[in-house]
Amino acid sequence: MQIAIIGTGITGLSVAHLLKQQHPHKQMNILILGTSSDLYGGSKILSIVAKILADNNHKPIVVLSEKGELVDELNKLGVEVRIIRLGILRRKYFSVPGIINRISVTSKAWKSLSILIEDEKIDILYSNTTGVLIGAFLARRKKIKHIWHIHEIITKPKIFTRVLSFLIEKYSHNIIVVSNAVKQHWEKHIRKQSITRIYNGIDTSIYGQNEGLLKQELNLNNNDFLIGMIGRVNHWKGQDYFIDIAKLILEKQPNVKFVIAGDAYPGNEHLVDKLVNRIENENLKKAIHYIGYRTDIPNILNSLDVFVLPSTSPDPFPTVILEAMASSKPSWRVAILKEY
Repeated sequence: MQIAIIGTGITGLSVAHLLKQQHPHKQMNILILGTSSDLYGGSKILSIVAKILADNNHKPIVVLSEKGELVDELNKLGVEVRIIRLGILRRKYFSVPGIINRISVTSKAWKSLSILIEDEKIDILYSNTTGVLIGAFLARRKKIKHIWHIHEIITKPKIFTRVLSFLIEKYSHNIIVVSNAVKQHWEKHIRKQSITRIYNGIDTSIYGQNEGLLKQELNLNNNDFLIGMIGRVNHWKGQDYFIDIAKLILEKQPNVKFVIAGDAYPGNEHLVDKLVNRIENENLKKAIHYIGYRTDIPNILNSLDVFVLPSTSPDPFPTVILEAMASSKPSWRVAILKEY
């Protein structure tokens, strides 16, 4: 028995439990198609999934579009990785030319994935995130069960919301979401199928154990008050808003320091350049430190006095919130992240 899991980000124990419900008496080879090869939240969850599935005597096989740090992490875990460009659908492709580009890339992946499904005798296809569309169509063509795991809240363009809702409902045997917020959003558009919420999870034991070293790295004093954010550099994650907040605080507390961690998707490096240029042009370099992509998130969080999630659009369920709470950072309910 073999299962295909496409995308990133469901807790391994929940996956194992779900698959056991589908086929309670069979061990499975599991094909995981990931949306990115970095070590941001979703990719971290993917590595946890692969490890726990392997620990439960299944055989996970991960397919990613490119090499990266996730590949190295999976190799350390002894998980097989294959590289096939999957035509991942991201927000920057939400246009007619963008969709044409994705169709072209996806068509090239179709043959390779079809052969893989046949050779490995895949019985269930598990698509994780709406960024991976090819799994839904492959499952229909191969006449195998399809489970879709949704991480996103997509409100615009409205045409994409309607199209994705149609595909999710028509091409899924089971639908899973990562939070109540995501569930409530898609239930407005998907009415003929039930939606199951399964929260992502993290290993809390690696957080909050040691004093962070980031202040030392940035040549700050240990008593300097440090406020930070961690996340992809894009328009809705709120880096510009974070700088606006920092400027207001600096007017009253000029000795407070700030740090921004994270980089952009390949092809969006101009957003990082814009961010760095703003910090420099507004003479904020001494107060706001941009440190780029980092994998030592526990170290960064342990160094912060306050963690901020400045997203400007609804955030489905960011893993960094779990990491911040595991690092004993205070939190409170905000409009863009309502989970209760």
